[in-house]
Amino acid sequence: MSPRPLFLLFATTAVACGGAARTATSTASHPASVAECCLDLGRRVAAEHRVAAIDVRRFSQPQYWSAIEPFLTSPSLRVTPVGASTHGLPLRAITFGRGPTTVFLWSQMHGDESTATMALADLMSWMSRAASERDPVRDRIASQLTVVMLPMLNPDGAELFQRENAVGVDINRDVRRLATAEARTLRAVRDSIKPAFGFNLHDQNARTIGRPGNQRVAIALLAPAAEATNAFGAVRSDARLVAARIRSVLEREIPGRIARYDDTFNPRAFGDLMQSWGTRLVLIESGALPNDPEKQQLRRVNVIAILSALDAIATGGYRTENADTYTAMPVNSGSAVDVVIRGAAVVMPGQSPVRVDLSFNYDDPLRGGRARVREIGDLDEVTAFDTVDAAGLFLHPAPAMLTESRGALWLRIGAPVQMTLRRGADAASEVVREFGARP
Repeated sequence: MSPRPLFLLFATTAVACGGAARTATSTASHPASVAECCLDLGRRVAAEHRVAAIDVRRFSQPQYWSAIEPFLTSPSLRVTPVGASTHGLPLRAITFGRGPTTVFLWSQMHGDESTATMALADLMSWMSRAASERDPVRDRIASQLTVVMLPMLNPDGAELFQRENAVGVDINRDVRRLATAEARTLRAVRDSIKPAFGFNLHDQNARTIGRPGNQRVAIALLAPAAEATNAFGAVRSDARLVAARIRSVLEREIPGRIARYDDTFNPRAFGDLMQSWGTRLVLIESGALPNDPEKQQLRRVNVIAILSALDAIATGGYRTENADTYTAMPVNSGSAVDVVIRGAAVVMPGQSPVRVDLSFNYDDPLRGGRARVREIGDLDEVTAFDTVDAAGLFLHPAPAMLTESRGALWLRIGAPVQMTLRRGADAASEVVREFGARP
């Protein structure tokens, strides 16, 4: 099936951050000063143009479009119907600027990954003021770039806050077959506008950690491989420099919490294939920050990252970045558990206490809530966000944690956590700490 010819709908008819006028092929100022400037601008835009109607990470498509509707009447933004979801919800692209370089950003192809969708709303609020307020960076982006945004590609998934679409398909693994309406729309828009640059906006596992330090990764970046050898041709090399600019800026906002995503080539993924089709593609994955259950801090970080990247493309300043800034990033190094209790002896009715470690995760890694047992045994190498030293103490599971069969009891992986840490094996001994709901 041939992509719908959308290019006519997107048809297009400067002062640098540091002060001097530039064009899309000019050289940016010193990276440190550029990074400071972009950081200040991003912080200001995120604060002054935050769309207050969206303040939690779970929202439906009607709620989102209602929140951004006031900005879409601006002559600076053009709204284009581009398709519909499996359940018939409209998919729309919003375009800003009429410059010669096209940049394509899409978000929430996984329905439970909404951080960048919120950030795009804030950027649209800022962009909508172009007709009434002068802003040198905004004017430059508008004159040098045509920015096409496709927020919430998977509204059916967003309705249930699940990764997949209405028929259970991961849209990001449907690039070859194009079995889903959402994947066909994404491919059709890409083929119609033929973007020079693209941004694939996602949320990654909130328990992902990076080394050194084993801190939660707030932002993971990637210039995806375009083929199985992971070579850096001209297109991917440019994408790497854009990602390097983003890191240069964000290290001043979230130092030590930026990592590189796994770059194994995936022939079923949109980002990898778009890189091979000639779009300089950067993946931005939002992880987690401490005390940010609704990802509002990460929303601000996304505004800073995207705005910095757009300005670097508009000025051509990304070309001054050092590729080592990208390659030297620590990589995502796996997941931590929420809590590990080390060295306690687990007390089971009718059995001798067994000295082991026990870990558990909350149902929601950001908001907490109910906890479930994840692993029991030798967990010396397990990284946790919260470690309890229980050496010499005794862990008493509540009856609700135990499963009975043939007159015997099991403590099962996945059991809801209701445990009491005591000084002794006797159930009447002194309580040190309780975990989960009280028995």
